[in-house]
Amino acid sequence: MKNKTPNILKIFVFAFFISSYIYLTFFYYSHRNTNLPQPKSNIVAQPITSTEKVVRVIDGDTFVIEGDIRVRLIGMDTPEMKNKNNKIDCFAQEAKDKLTSMISGKDVNLVKDVSETDRYGRLLRYVYLGDKMVNDTLVKEGYAVIATFPPDVKYENEFLTSEKMARESNLGLWSACK
Repeated sequence: MKNKTPNILKIFVFAFFISSYIYLTFFYYSHRNTNLPQPKSNIVAQPITSTEKVVRVIDGDTFVIEGDIRVRLIGMDTPEMKNKNNKIDCFAQEAKDKLTSMISGKDVNLVKDVSETDRYGRLLRYVYLGDKMVNDTLVKEGYAVIATFPPDVKYENEFLTSEKMARESNLGLWSACK
């Protein structure tokens, strides 16, 4: 009888240590630090874009797409067709005519920055014809001035460079509106 008790005790202690080892190993691997840098994925976040048909141009920085949806070009501002005094600002008609000649009746690519719409319910978008950004073209050729509002400032530096170029070259409104 004396011989059986130590064997049972040895088996119990052995089983205890084996099960503890398995438990601690499982616990360690399931609770490792997940805040370590993870390998980079090849997946690149794509900007939110859509291709839309332009129905009509309202002014130099706003137009309408199919579905009667108004779109406001981000990052720039053109003179107003109707200012506070119900008068047309200097170079407003030229800016509207330029935008009309560029996009009216055409399919354009609309690219979202951060905000979906402005306080007037207009979509806020960068507008592309092929690989040419309409917003920057209007600034670069002197039809618009830079007007960026956070958080939609992705191309602010490019617009600043374009405006400086247009101003120094006396293009568009920089020569017509003194």
